[in-house]
Amino acid sequence: MSLTRVALAGSTGSIGTQALEVIEAEADRFELSAIGATGRQPEVIIEQARRYRPSVVAISDPEAARSIAAELPGIEVRAGSDAMASLALEADVVVNGVVGFAGLSVTLATLEAGRRLALANKESLIAAGPVVQVARRTPGAELVPVDSEHGAIHQCLRATDNKNRVARLLLTASGGPFRGRTADDLANVTIENALAHPTWSMGPKITIDSSTLMNKGLEVIEAHELFGTPAGDAGYGIGFDEIDVVVHPQSVVHSMVEFTDASTIAQLSTPDMRLPIGYALAWPDRISTPFGRIDWTTLGRLDFEPPDLEAFPCLALAYAAGRAGGTAPAWISAANEVAVEAFLEGQIAWRDIAAVIAATLDRHDGAPATDAAAVIDADSQARRSALEELNSFASVVR
Repeated sequence: MSLTRVALAGSTGSIGTQALEVIEAEADRFELSAIGATGRQPEVIIEQARRYRPSVVAISDPEAARSIAAELPGIEVRAGSDAMASLALEADVVVNGVVGFAGLSVTLATLEAGRRLALANKESLIAAGPVVQVARRTPGAELVPVDSEHGAIHQCLRATDNKNRVARLLLTASGGPFRGRTADDLANVTIENALAHPTWSMGPKITIDSSTLMNKGLEVIEAHELFGTPAGDAGYGIGFDEIDVVVHPQSVVHSMVEFTDASTIAQLSTPDMRLPIGYALAWPDRISTPFGRIDWTTLGRLDFEPPDLEAFPCLALAYAAGRAGGTAPAWISAANEVAVEAFLEGQIAWRDIAAVIAATLDRHDGAPATDAAAVIDADSQARRSALEELNSFASVVR
């Protein structure tokens, strides 16, 4: 059997490093053909390139690319804003582990090249859903979600060939580090508090998103794009009213699908991102390495509860943006990136993240997401608006 060539965009991040572990564990079926990163961690990508010997290394920062190229004789080093997107032509499967809106070019380039996209970059699908849907129709293109929730739904949906029999999608949320806290309890959250996730090991941006439940809100929009009404032949006729969020602190049930006969199918494993990464790489097969195996004799209990929308208003904001459609999802994604960065830099309080996002969304112009240019413009407008809104909030001490 020939090896599946894998390109990894965002190789130095949390998803990227775990994807490398999967590729190494399954060396008899996967070959790393290319890696890419921004260049902010040159020593990491140099070590990765020396260890895995990809044919191509892509670096977004041209200056960093020059110094990295000097350390990697015999490996092609590409530089510039389009460098990571060019990796789509170097592989059978592209893992998009880029953080934030910057991952859009990788998403579109991969699908338009007719390749399989293992998508961990939810922001590109959320912000540019209508544009991505067009690219998904390219002959040969496949989109398999990498995150645990949508990977779980993808697996559960394999239980039926009749799309009319899907009634509801249920996304589980760990609840983050502040589960059970009231809105008043969250007045003095520190950066360290918010970064202390109880069950998952993730990068700082997504960890903060988990603490505010914005991560789950964005995943609701993502689920709608992946499996709902706008996905055309790939969709299941699921609207936002049929996508529910349930808090599940053990993070063992990764998501569920309810069918019209009231049967519910769930996907379970211990919290390990290598499992959904491996699933997306091997689709429609499975890998043989048992990441996420459960010891059923010690599992104990599984708890479920509704989310607290008063303490965590970001979830409701995301539902509202998703229902508004057009470029509203692009606005909320961009505003969230700005607000989270400001919090991590000590400029605003944790609970001001939602306030900045809400104030920014109030300025949304209602423009449609007609093409990539419209989405990029919406992202820019939203970022400018969010930065202006930051001035309304006093700086805080770490």
